[in-house]
Amino acid sequence: QVQVVESGGGLVQPGGSLRLSCVASGSHFRISAMRWYRQAPGNQRELVAAATSGGVTNYADSVKGRFTISRDDAKNTVYLQMNSLKPEDAAVYYCNVEGKNFRMLTWTDFSSWGQGTQVTVSS
Repeated sequence: QVQVVESGGGLVQPGGSLRLSCVASGSHFRISAMRWYRQAPGNQRELVAAATSGGVTNYADSVKGRFTISRDDAKNTVYLQMNSLKPEDAAVYYCNVEGKNFRMLTWTDFSSWGQGTQVTVSS
């Protein structure tokens, strides 16, 4: 199984910046996509940004121009640089990793989630 761990959350002032990290670990796996989601109390979990193995990135309209997703494939790591943070960005941010792992002599699809990291934006 592929393990996923997020870090970098914390308390920031409105207009401030924060960088989240997500590291995937395991054995015999290949990552196809890494995504950041967030969920605020009372809200649905929403997709914030995604990065595919081909280098294509996508963002929710609410964060375009403020957030940047990037990957370091050598470290199996994805980052989310968050700038110009707003109170409505406050949420638990989750990392999702998709790909294939080698089991029983065949490659099998997997989707793994991290435990989440809390982002608080408040004055």
